[in-house]
Amino acid sequence: MRLSIVTETWPPEINGVALTVQSLARGLHALGHDVEVVRPRQGETDDAPTDFHQHLVAGAALPRYAGLRIGLPAQGHLIKHWSQRRPDAIYVATEGPLGHSALGAARKLGIAACTGFHTRFDDFAAHYGLGLLTPIVFAYLRRFHNRAAATLVPTEELATFLREHGFHDVRLLRRAVDTALFHPSRRSDDLRRSWGVEDGDLAVVHVGRLAAEKNLDLAIRAYEAIRAQHPRVRLVMVGDGPLRESLAAQHPHIVFAGMRYGEDLASHYASGDLFLFPSLTETFGNVTLEALASGVPVVAYDYAAAREHIVSDKSGHARAGTRVACGDEDAFVAAALDWSHRLAVGEGERSRRAAREAVAGLSTAQVSAQFAQLLGSLRQRSAA
Repeated sequence: MRLSIVTETWPPEINGVALTVQSLARGLHALGHDVEVVRPRQGETDDAPTDFHQHLVAGAALPRYAGLRIGLPAQGHLIKHWSQRRPDAIYVATEGPLGHSALGAARKLGIAACTGFHTRFDDFAAHYGLGLLTPIVFAYLRRFHNRAAATLVPTEELATFLREHGFHDVRLLRRAVDTALFHPSRRSDDLRRSWGVEDGDLAVVHVGRLAAEKNLDLAIRAYEAIRAQHPRVRLVMVGDGPLRESLAAQHPHIVFAGMRYGEDLASHYASGDLFLFPSLTETFGNVTLEALASGVPVVAYDYAAAREHIVSDKSGHARAGTRVACGDEDAFVAAALDWSHRLAVGEGERSRRAAREAVAGLSTAQVSAQFAQLLGSLRQRSAA
């Protein structure tokens, strides 16, 4: 098929949406499909070679979210472009002006289009002082996605929630993780020593944007509780964002590793002993899969990726990590402490195997094949 993917975020921007969409594009290309990515111009990286077509449009910086862009309205432009190079199906990954334009153009041209529900922007509003807008934002998201033939989501939990709140034709498309890149073999003693972690010490890791919606105060609180009992533990925070400067000033004993990419990022995951993920605003949380694939047990709230992939064995024990009730901060800290004790007495190797096994079946090829099949079914339904 000839397929067009529309997105307002794309690497080198580092976020779950950009990386997921890139993975889907590469996966479809590997299966032999003719793939086009429609996205805003970013600047210096726009000329980098890719395996598929890229159609670049005008964009602008996203207000109050430095480092990300949105596409500007472009319905007329897309109608002209797709009239000349008509795709069989269109996937719209983001809900900004470019995504809105893409849905309008697809409808005008009679092309099957589906959307991806990647980000809970209604939850984000509260964390940026716009809590009164939360119901308005959610209503916009519902109208946006209901203009498409289907809305794709990564978990059964989210699918149920959206169906109960008026979203039409919600379908499950699980997320993949690169289990070759994110692998326990990338654990590095040299990297751990650069953090000040020696043999027998614990390294606690968090990967993500250093921003208000990530609930970082709880990660630090859990780390401080561990540190009270294991003084040589280190917290390593990988990523960047508006809170980095203030957090670094307040917590000089925390290692702020900045942005990391590719094998370097994978090594930062695998060199940790425990992954803390206290966010409550995730649609999925790709970092949970990346940590598990790296052989690192995860403490997270009981929703999204954690609910899907941190499961208990027949004896009722979760060997790959711990899920705690959403919002129960004391339980989150207690779970982090429990894992620090277990790891300190030698459970590290067993937990690494269990974490790895939790995501062993989530290959990029398998998810891409399911995605292509879904797009093909929408194309057939549109033609009928």
